[in-house]
Parts: sequence; structure tokens; C-alpha cells
Amino acid sequence: MDFFTHFGRYLLMIKGMFSRPENFKMYWKEFMHQCNDIGIGSLGIVSIISVFIGAVSAVQTSYQLVSPIIPAETIAQIVRDTVILEFAPTLVCIVLAGVIGSKIASELGNMRVSEQIDALEIMGINTKAYLILPKIAAALLTIPLLVIISMVLGIWGGRLAGVASGILSADTFDRGLLLKFIPYNVTFALIKSYTFAFIISSIPAYYGYYVKGGALEIGRSSTKSVVVSCVMLLFADYVLTQLLLTH
Repeated sequence: MDFFTHFGRYLLMIKGMFSRPENFKMYWKEFMHQCNDIGIGSLGIVSIISVFIGAVSAVQTSYQLVSPIIPAETIAQIVRDTVILEFAPTLVCIVLAGVIGSKIASELGNMRVSEQIDALEIMGINTKAYLILPKIAAALLTIPLLVIISMVLGIWGGRLAGVASGILSADTFDRGLLLKFIPYNVTFALIKSYTFAFIISSIPAYYGYYVKGGALEIGRSSTKSVVVSCVMLLFADYVLTQLLLTH
């Protein structure tokens, strides 16, 4: 029964977000602040992870492809497709679920416990719209952009590692990148990134907004939100792959 209670409250929270803004300028300011926090704040960790993911996948692919029959361009193809289809959207979003999710849950939880949310409601402000909607909107704008940056840096990291370790030349890697490229893979990755962005912003917001108790409960709800977000990410990853990639 707990699942249905949580799910119902979650849907009501999402429904309650959509109302006419009391002051558009105030909402816009909060939205831009969240874009800076979620997007610019996560750029460093995303860049580091992406470069090393691409580098590791290039080295490991060359280690596994030992047959002389298989051309060297295949390494570039595998790195490109694995980075675009799985590593950039899924792995990056799992990391962001920990970074962004815990921040959103603890921020809203602290506001709930210190009665700041109650004070805003007394002033006639729709707290769901003012506090949660800008976070979700900012995540939906910035996380797909971070995923695109991750794709580029992942492929570049693979190229760098491949050339530096003498696995293949830069020209061979570039030829492999263009070989049998399917543009739909990028579309699929972006669909996943939008879905994941919604999950890793709305679920922690729910846990933070409805927290009860003190500092200990804020920590618990923050941890729980990250765990639930990661599980839902992996579930959504499987469902989207099954729906959009199988014929």
C-alpha cells in the first residue's frame, strides 16, 4: 500500500506544479539559478567521466578484438556506438542522480523542516510551482545538453587513448567514426536523456518536499531519493531500449 500512497502523492505533486505564476520574474530568476546549479555545476564531473569512459572503452575494445581479420576501424565504431547509446546518457545520468538528486532532496527537506515552505504557503505562493517546477524545467534543459557534451568528449577520449597507446592512427579512428553511422542513435540517446532528466529531478523533489522530522530524516530522504532515482533510471533505460531499439 505504501507504493500506491507515494505514487498518488507524487502525481498530485506533479499536477500541483502547473498553475499561473504569481510573479513571472521571480520564477524566471529561480529557473536561471537552477540552470546554473544543475548545468554549470555538473559540467566538471561530466567532462572528467566522459573522457575517461571513452578512453577505457577504446582500450578494452582493442584488447578484446584480437583477430587480424577485424579491421581497426571497428574499434572506433564500437566506441562511438557504446558512448552514444549507453555510456553518455545512462552512466552520466546515474552520476547526476547522486550529485543533483541529493542536493534537490536535502535543499527542499531543509526548507520543509525549517518551516520555510509553510511560510511561503501562508504568503499565498504555490510552493510546488515555485520550488519544484524550476528545478525540473532546468534539469530538462541542461541535462540533455550535458549528455551531448558527454558524447563528444567520450568519443574524443576514445580517439585520444587509441592514438596515444598506438592502437590505431587518428585517420583510422576518424574513418571508423563515419562508417555505418546511424543518426537515429543520437535521437534515441536524447529521448533517454529527457526521460532521465525528469526522473532525477522530480523523484528527489518529491522526497525532499514531503520529508517529516529533523536533520536525520533529511539525510535519510536524500539517500532514499538517490537510490529510488537510480533504480527508476535503470528500469526506464530497459523499457526505452525495448520500445525504441527492438523491431
